[in-house]
Amino acid sequence: MAIDEKQDKDTATSLGRLTRRSFLSRMGAAGVATAAAPLAAATATAEPAAQTATAAPAIPGTIPVTLKVNGESHAVQIDPRATLLDTLRETLHLTGTKKGCDHGQCGACTVHLDGRRVNSCLTFAAMHQNSEITTIEGLGTPEHLHPMQAAFVAHDGFQCGYCTSGQIMSASAMVKEPWGPADTDVKEGMSGNICRCGAYPNIVAAVQSVRRSA
Repeated sequence: MAIDEKQDKDTATSLGRLTRRSFLSRMGAAGVATAAAPLAAATATAEPAAQTATAAPAIPGTIPVTLKVNGESHAVQIDPRATLLDTLRETLHLTGTKKGCDHGQCGACTVHLDGRRVNSCLTFAAMHQNSEITTIEGLGTPEHLHPMQAAFVAHDGFQCGYCTSGQIMSASAMVKEPWGPADTDVKEGMSGNICRCGAYPNIVAAVQSVRRSA
C-alpha cells in the first residue's frame, strides 16, 4: 500500500469518515453486544426462576402433617389417604419397615404406636400426629442392639431377612404383653407375623430367651 494512500485512510478515520476497516470494527462490536443482550437477560431471570422453583407450593390435595418418629419430629406434606407404611418408606425414607402383603396379613410392616404393635399398612399416617412412632431404625443400632435384635442374631432367627424387622418389632412388644410362658403362647402371640423361610423354631427360641432374661 502506498504511503499517500495509507495517510489518506488514517486521515479519513481521524475525521470520522467511514472506512472499510472502521466499518468492520463497528459491526463486530455491534454483533457482540447483540449476542450478549439475551444472555444477560437470561442470567438476570435465572435466579428468580430458581427461587420460584424452590418455593413451589405444596402439591394440590396434600395436607401438612407432623409425625414423631424414633424421637424426631418430621413435618411433611402427604396425601390424606397415605398409610403410615407408605409415609415411613416413601416420604421419610425409613425403609427398614417392609411392605409385604399390604393387607395386614403378614406382619412385615409392624411398628410401634405408643409402645403398641400395629400393622402400619392398615392405618393412615394423618391419624397419628400425636403418637410416638417407633420403627426398627429406632429400636437399636448396630453398635447397641436391642435385646430382641441380639437374640435373633444369637439364635439365627432369620434367613432371607425380609420379615425380620416386623418379627422383631412384634416380638419386642409381645414380651410386655400378658402371654403365658410356654412356646405355644409365643407361637400364638406371634401368629400375625409370617416367615416364608420357615425359621419359626429359631424365632420362638429368640423370643423365649429375651422373656426369660427380662
